[in-house]
Amino acid sequence: MKIGIDILGGDFAPDANISGAVLAKKELPNDVQLVLIGDRDQISSGLLSLDQDPSDYEIVHAPDVITMHDHPTRAIPQKPNSSIAVGFDLLAKKEINAFASTGNTGAMLVGSIYKINTIPGIIRPCITSTLPAIDGSKTILLDVGSNADCKADVLYQFAVLGTLYSKNVYGVEKPRVALLNIGEEDSKGNLLTLAAHKLMAESDDIHFVGNLEGRDIFMGKADVIVCDGFTGNVVLKEAEGIYSLMKMRGIKDEYFDRFNYENYGGTPILGVKGNVIIGHGISNDVAVKNMILHAGDVALSGLASKVNEAFN
Repeated sequence: MKIGIDILGGDFAPDANISGAVLAKKELPNDVQLVLIGDRDQISSGLLSLDQDPSDYEIVHAPDVITMHDHPTRAIPQKPNSSIAVGFDLLAKKEINAFASTGNTGAMLVGSIYKINTIPGIIRPCITSTLPAIDGSKTILLDVGSNADCKADVLYQFAVLGTLYSKNVYGVEKPRVALLNIGEEDSKGNLLTLAAHKLMAESDDIHFVGNLEGRDIFMGKADVIVCDGFTGNVVLKEAEGIYSLMKMRGIKDEYFDRFNYENYGGTPILGVKGNVIIGHGISNDVAVKNMILHAGDVALSGLASKVNEAFN
């Protein structure tokens, strides 16, 4: 297996990405090759500073950077030698099995759709977040930002995608799917959630357990929680804010420590033909390491192929 890593993406590039790759290499099986994509001289000198032999890694020279300020749609064609563009080229040619980046999220979404393409039948690819439940389990929330406005059939597809992710990557045999809403009753919600509820309740492809209120998001009542990207992003940022507030107040708690984004590293873009993992822009070396390890898990599970099989 080969995992490609964008070394130039994120706020702390290239150092955090190089260090994260070194940490990940120590935990990955020997048959996994890390492909470091970025400025060759920076990568080589960074590895040497960490007492690493550059020949133990595959280095692909891509000196240009797509910054957080670049326009996502124009960035990839305007910067073909950027680490993100080159990473997608390698993934499209199947020269790597997964591509991970903490860089420009918009560019990663655009690259996923136009470089490796959406799986036929998928209306809109989406991104997820893994939330810690109080019972020790993990809950997948989707979408968390890539689709601010959705229709009912899109939310239904998110439910199917979340089910496949939970089952194949996290090993949940029969994932419970809930629809985030303002009440548990079937009659509650707006036009979108009412229509989506009907689609999910009538489906045999998912294990739908009904509506879920915001206060129950972390209670372990569902393995997959579905919402539009606007709502999901608000929930995600609120969870991050709670963790930041607790750190500011000097509160140490074993459960709330699981809110730390470093533990999860990254999340796959669901609904595209390859394994693409997006990490947080502020990722440090530990977060990058976990992003790479998760990329390996996603690739090993054959998630993209299983989504393709489910929709075709």
